[in-house]
Amino acid sequence: MSRVCLIDHPLVQHKLTYIRDKNTNSKEFRELVDEVALLMAYEVTRNLRLEDTMVETPIGPCPTRIISGQDVGVIAILRAGLGMIGGILKLIPNAKVGHIGLYRDPETLQPVEYYCKLPADIAQRELIVVDPMLATGGSAAAGIQAIKDRGGRRIRLMCLIAAPEGIQTVQERHPDVDIYVAAIDECLNSQGYIVPGLGDAGDRLFGTK
Repeated sequence: MSRVCLIDHPLVQHKLTYIRDKNTNSKEFRELVDEVALLMAYEVTRNLRLEDTMVETPIGPCPTRIISGQDVGVIAILRAGLGMIGGILKLIPNAKVGHIGLYRDPETLQPVEYYCKLPADIAQRELIVVDPMLATGGSAAAGIQAIKDRGGRRIRLMCLIAAPEGIQTVQERHPDVDIYVAAIDECLNSQGYIVPGLGDAGDRLFGTK
């Protein structure tokens, strides 16, 4: 079974409080999500593979290490995942970025892929899938499957807030994918929102409600 890592660093928890606050406006919300994504990325990338290299300092040669292989890819689940991309790119500016768009079929309630654009070399990259809310887990699980279908293998999922139901869904369908969250909330309500959560992350990011 995959590992669930709760990132409870004081700075993350402090900023998450303001992200949850219904009085936080869209500008502040976007800035806070960006900052928390950057802070969480430190933990998500903790186990990236390193390889030895050599550089010349102004004083002389220095043995050191760099990230191994083809580095990192960040995959956003549209649309709310877009809000987490900027923070990670501040930390890993050479990461490649992909996007997966999904909508829920009104009859089957299952996620349906409508867009997928991924780096061509995802099989060689360490991939971080980002989506602020892990509610039912259906979209995240479908997005991860879309990545696997196109050759991605080393995948991690990064969310701000998760419901136990969403964690269970991802673990059952993708037991090889570790999950990183800043909070695990109580449950889902009848509309599929996380309780207490933060509302609709996409609407709050982009001011569409």
